[in-house]
Amino acid sequence: MSVSIGQHVPDFSAPATGDTQITLSEYRGQQVVIYFYPKDSTPGCTTEGGDFRDHKADFEAANTVILGVSRDGLRAHENFKAKQGFNFELISDKDEAVCQLFDVIKLKKLYGKEHLGIERSTFLIDTDGKLAREWRKVKVKGHVEEVLDAARELNTAS
Repeated sequence: MSVSIGQHVPDFSAPATGDTQITLSEYRGQQVVIYFYPKDSTPGCTTEGGDFRDHKADFEAANTVILGVSRDGLRAHENFKAKQGFNFELISDKDEAVCQLFDVIKLKKLYGKEHLGIERSTFLIDTDGKLAREWRKVKVKGHVEEVLDAARELNTAS
């Protein structure tokens, strides 16, 4: 069962870059963008992360924290973050617990073969910990601006 719009997102803790443990409840009082991406250092994931990086100050002005999530390990995350200059943390979800919470593991096809992987998705959580918006099957171009607009709107409404 995954979380639905208007529901409280169950608290979770997961290892992240910067030698940190991310616990969702620690962000109460701030909005949180959690974006799921398939794999570190791939073209679409690099572009999406770069877009979030380039708009971080705008998200902060809208009282919003950015967190990226994939199944890659911490070493791959640290390398990806350093190489791209990401100014936010990346959560390592090797056991797929966070992915399952948001129901982002889907059957995908690549070169005619089927496999389970992360469907590029983004979630906006409000200051009370409730899921406010979700974007599934994300296309990278223009996506971060759309999420930023929603974060600003939610921030002024609360």
